[in-house]
Amino acid sequence: MSTPIAAAFLAIALGYLIGSVPFGLLLTRVAGLGDIRTIGSGNIGATNVLRTGNKWLAAVVLLLDGAKGTAAIVLAGALADPVFAPLAGLACVLGHMFPVWIRFRGGKGVATGIGVLLGAAWLVGVGLCVVWLVMAIIFRISSLAALAGFAVAPILALLLASPKVALLALAITMLVAWRHHENITRLRAGTEPLIGANP
Repeated sequence: MSTPIAAAFLAIALGYLIGSVPFGLLLTRVAGLGDIRTIGSGNIGATNVLRTGNKWLAAVVLLLDGAKGTAAIVLAGALADPVFAPLAGLACVLGHMFPVWIRFRGGKGVATGIGVLLGAAWLVGVGLCVVWLVMAIIFRISSLAALAGFAVAPILALLLASPKVALLALAITMLVAWRHHENITRLRAGTEPLIGANP
């Protein structure tokens, strides 16, 4: 790119557009399951897709939503400037949460956030996934597992990557926590549903 400003703009725009692809909504419609926003939590992410009973489709959505985050980091580094790849990753998470195509009503950014961190520093992403998996197995509550995983991500980034990745992880963690405010309220009340159950 000709200037840093242009490179930053390209990275942000690229990240947002990649993140705004609503795979959960598109794939459930293709599979004949209707509008995912009308069931369960109304979310377009993999956890809500799981509530349709189609585990394979939920797994595909999980992988694709994660791949968006990694793709945003990699493509921004290649097409814009590696310096601005974290901006693309953050924009990708925001795109998933607030996709322009469906009136800015998207997902909660968990899978996409994990994908971003895998692309930025794979050890941090793997560490987050391990924490998520352990918490999910023990408590069987998706939101709790996600919140715990992202809570440790900035610390992992400081230990295993760099302050820049730690700042990216912290920003994503704050966004994910904000989007889970209703889940946090239910967790405190002891009414948060288990994985696969209707809310």
